[in-house]
Amino acid sequence: MQRLLLAAALMVGALAGPGRADEIVLREALVIGDVGTYGRSPTHTDAVEALIVAGDWAAPAAGDGLELPDGETRTWTTATADDKGWLTGPAFRGGWASFTVESDRDRVMMLHARGHSRAYVNEVPRAGDPYNTGFVRLPVRLRAGSNDLLFRVRRGRLWARLSEPAGGPVALDTADLTLPDLIAGEDWGVRGAVLVVNASGQRLDGLTITAAGDGLPTRETMVPSIAPMTVRKVPFWCGGAVDPQRGSCAVRLRLSGDGGVIDEATVRLAVKEPGERHTRTFVSEIDRSVQYYAVTPMAPGAAGGSPAGGPALFLSLHGAGVKAPGQAAAYRPKDWGHLVAPTNRRPFGFDWEDWGRLDAMEAMADAMARYDIDPRRVYLTGHSMGGHGVWHLGATFPDRFAAIGPSAGWVSFWSYTGAAQYEDADPIEAILRRAAAPSDTATLSRNHLHHGVYILHGEKDDNVPVAQAHFMNEHLGAFHPDLVYHEQPGAGHWWGNQCVDWPPMFEFFRRHTRPEAGEVDHVEFVTANPGISAWSHWAGIEAQVEIGVPSAVVIDLDRAGRHFETTTDNVARLSLRLEHLSPDEPVSLTLDGQTLPDVSWPAETKQLWLALDDDTWTVSGEPPSADLKGPHRFGPFKDAFRHRMVFVYGTAGTPRENDWAFHKTRYDAETFRYRGNGSIDVIPDTAFEPHAGRDRNVILYGNAETNAAWGELLGAGPVQVRRGSITIGEKQITGDDLACLLIRPRPGSPTACVAAVSGTGITGMRVTDALPYFVSGVAYPDCIVIGAEMLARGTAGVRAAGFFGNDWSVETGDFAWRP
Repeated sequence: MQRLLLAAALMVGALAGPGRADEIVLREALVIGDVGTYGRSPTHTDAVEALIVAGDWAAPAAGDGLELPDGETRTWTTATADDKGWLTGPAFRGGWASFTVESDRDRVMMLHARGHSRAYVNEVPRAGDPYNTGFVRLPVRLRAGSNDLLFRVRRGRLWARLSEPAGGPVALDTADLTLPDLIAGEDWGVRGAVLVVNASGQRLDGLTITAAGDGLPTRETMVPSIAPMTVRKVPFWCGGAVDPQRGSCAVRLRLSGDGGVIDEATVRLAVKEPGERHTRTFVSEIDRSVQYYAVTPMAPGAAGGSPAGGPALFLSLHGAGVKAPGQAAAYRPKDWGHLVAPTNRRPFGFDWEDWGRLDAMEAMADAMARYDIDPRRVYLTGHSMGGHGVWHLGATFPDRFAAIGPSAGWVSFWSYTGAAQYEDADPIEAILRRAAAPSDTATLSRNHLHHGVYILHGEKDDNVPVAQAHFMNEHLGAFHPDLVYHEQPGAGHWWGNQCVDWPPMFEFFRRHTRPEAGEVDHVEFVTANPGISAWSHWAGIEAQVEIGVPSAVVIDLDRAGRHFETTTDNVARLSLRLEHLSPDEPVSLTLDGQTLPDVSWPAETKQLWLALDDDTWTVSGEPPSADLKGPHRFGPFKDAFRHRMVFVYGTAGTPRENDWAFHKTRYDAETFRYRGNGSIDVIPDTAFEPHAGRDRNVILYGNAETNAAWGELLGAGPVQVRRGSITIGEKQITGDDLACLLIRPRPGSPTACVAAVSGTGITGMRVTDALPYFVSGVAYPDCIVIGAEMLARGTAGVRAAGFFGNDWSVETGDFAWRP
């Protein structure tokens, strides 16, 4: 009875629903429909967010009006949940839902919500669950009195409730596991990952997870630091030889600290025979998180080998909402190779771009080593969103695949999802479009000359229009000599497993092998960003004249004459790997009509670098990686979010500035965990050691006056953000409502980056809360300054945007400024 009375005291406009007595279903909301313009864009408008950013937000009352940027008025109305707790209606497709919750005291509750892209709890941003996974449960603080819960809703419905933390302030949560299968007879450790809830106000350090199970050795894993009032997915070791008769194995997880055992949970790992479909885990170099891929092994007893060695690999990319094991299960075992299905980091993930692209290549590398794959027989296929991934990865890494086979694939965000086109672009919009160039797969299409292409699509596809396939078939057909197109009559989007496991496509694959570098005498290669893709066989584009504009090279090698005939477009630095040529005799080169005779190169590097200066090509030495842009470190902004990144929030500002820095950092870590199955180190500037871990990327939250790590990492840079102003080279922009994103080389590191999520005041800092840089296809240049007016004016609110030059300076870069 006492618990029921407490629940009643906690609610106004949030009626108790079915469930535990300590659970509060948020059943009655005030909602408002679409209040802005959105899309896959780095900027948008939103009248509600504009109020939050300005500090003018107040919980609405029924009938309150809200003026939109275009002068139209929307009205807040009441919505009530159905008997299962779901709120639905037109307002839930692009609008907001507001709840008021009364509490009789300060306390911590767990917020469990589904169907929202973001939440604000008393104006503090928290990660959403737009794909309705159900595993987003976050600790939130309720204050004594009224509490405002606000949800951004876009997919038609919302479900939300509050409950007391189960198991105390620190606990294990098995709602979102990453688990491998155990393979009978294998005797080694494997990695899994489990959620740890920190519903306390203290950062957690020094915890351990012990994993033990029947027939498995006990293994202990140190738990990485966990920020206050959040949930982190953490790794654990388990494994060992297992009984081949056992269908599954119970693993007992024990979370412990200095005071002893804190919580326990049991998870079950499937035990598979070596020839069965299974999942494998690996540790990602993006963030040291545990990721997995699924495998349909080569048919038992099949040789699968080639004269050079191992079996083939078929990398299969899943569609939106599909999990990797389901993708692998759509294929019958092949007698000549293994089918590997990476995850895109989540079933929706990143459309196989950004971190999804990186995940695919990490999974492929792990599988190639594990299964001793013949590198000449690697093939790429996938369906729907995965078909887009085939176009994207095939064009981005053209020499990695012998053949590709997109099924029901869309071409690009511009052709399919309505991403920002910037028609009649002003100079700033042109910069934004250049930042997104790696997503424009059509501009990279000549890279498909490196491999065979088999296009598969259903004639009646009502999800991805067959026009997407028609376009690529006609586009490639104009120049590609090794192209097959099949349109299945009467078939829709998914027409059974055969729309991925299509025998004619696999026979097409079987006829193709990737040549060794020493067998290649002609290279034609295009890249939009050398930091993403710099190499094709032995030719590398390492720097661009105009950054963000696709660069191309065509090289013909006369091996007998040891001569390279070369034409380039937008290439500032070219590199040739010459392992296939003897260093005892020089080579000659013709580059864009200029001849360089008798060129030698260092035998120890087996690599030759050429630089363009004032339209003249010269032989250069190995470029100093710490000083110049190159494949190791190129930008733009989102490139900082990899290489075991660490988020560092400022504590040197005012209480409001420090609160923003922590809340924004935690929000970003939670969002990346949700969208990318990630696990991010989140630490205060007081705990950051600038001279440790120099190979890690660092993202600073705050500015030169609020983040104590700024001086060491960005203090000597050309961009300085302070209270009231941003200086970029010789120019200064003033105001306390400016947001800034930027990326720079990390001092003292030849490869790592440092980035900043910054603002000139609390208003400008809050603007960054609205920037969707974890959404695939949304791109930001090396540096961008955005005013709070962006939420009313869109791209007109961008004050400056640009790319640093190849020497990372403003002077040699390309910036656009809003008058």
